[in-house]
Amino acid sequence: MSLLFSPKKLGPHQLDNRIIVAPMCQYSAQEGYPTAWHTMHYGQLALSGASLVIVEATAVEPRGRISYKDLGIWSDQHGSELKKLVENIKQYSPAKIGIQIAHAGRKASTDLPWNGGASLAPDSPNGWQKVAPSEIPFSNHHQPHALAIDEIEEIKQAFVNAARRAELAGFDVIEIHGAHGYLLHEFLSPLSNHRTDQYGGDFNNRSRLLVDIFVAVKNAVSENVCVGVRISATDWVEGGWDLESTIALTQHLEELGCHYIHVSSGGLSEKQEIKLGPNYQVPFAQAIYNETQLPVITVGLITEPEQAEAILLTEQADFIALGRGILYDPRWPWHAAEKLKQTIKVAPQYLRCAPHGSKGFFK
Repeated sequence: MSLLFSPKKLGPHQLDNRIIVAPMCQYSAQEGYPTAWHTMHYGQLALSGASLVIVEATAVEPRGRISYKDLGIWSDQHGSELKKLVENIKQYSPAKIGIQIAHAGRKASTDLPWNGGASLAPDSPNGWQKVAPSEIPFSNHHQPHALAIDEIEEIKQAFVNAARRAELAGFDVIEIHGAHGYLLHEFLSPLSNHRTDQYGGDFNNRSRLLVDIFVAVKNAVSENVCVGVRISATDWVEGGWDLESTIALTQHLEELGCHYIHVSSGGLSEKQEIKLGPNYQVPFAQAIYNETQLPVITVGLITEPEQAEAILLTEQADFIALGRGILYDPRWPWHAAEKLKQTIKVAPQYLRCAPHGSKGFFK
């Protein structure tokens, strides 16, 4: 059997295969609420054959949105609307459904990507004041407000409240967003965190907020919920957050009962020098895989079934996350199953669509 199509546990859940849909922002919410776009978008991805679909970064408070069109989970009503989305999907799809809970920090208050994605000033119609560990702006964005201790405590509680709402909404997996230059990553990196209190300075202090939020979230939900963390393994900038720090943090999260680590990179600094190419982030995943027992999810320019299979065969990661590739080809898992001569579960409504000569790969 192909490893890509073999089952494996992720926390309390048994996944049918190793294919995961990574969280990807859609910038299509209204006041944080999901719209018909989300129903169509996540519905088709949940019918793709992937074993887990993770809903995009969902803000734990209004100022934690990247843009004014981001999803939110800062109120019970947001949770109720997300519950409708999850229930609609689960009527027809066997896929597990996850949600990434997030705070954008100093990268918040932006316009929509297709409008240029520029930073919006606090006094603009769709803008607000950004917050961060320190008063250091991202790129040419406006200066963020440095969070006071009591404000940090409020954000911790916002993550806990979001996690409780996510479980009530029926999500199987909660992913804490600690990557891509957003708030928790900003606390981790010495490039963006110049604090001198218990949340700044050495590795332990800079890691404190993410670790505290992980522990609080894990304690706030039942054992039926898988709780993992997405991390940027490196800032790709000299003197920034690096792979050694990521491994140390992952080992600590493992001791605390984390269910998985989702390995990405970059996003914190406009000075990053990323060497793009197929599998460009896989070496980071492999380095973490070699130093931990945690299930490792890798992502980034993994586009071919044989490529994904090789990553698993050579023990570089446990799961393959797809982003832009599965947006381009929402039936990627079907095509991968055919190419690797495996079988895959599909909705019965689609059983008749297998190409002539390939009918056997549909369960």
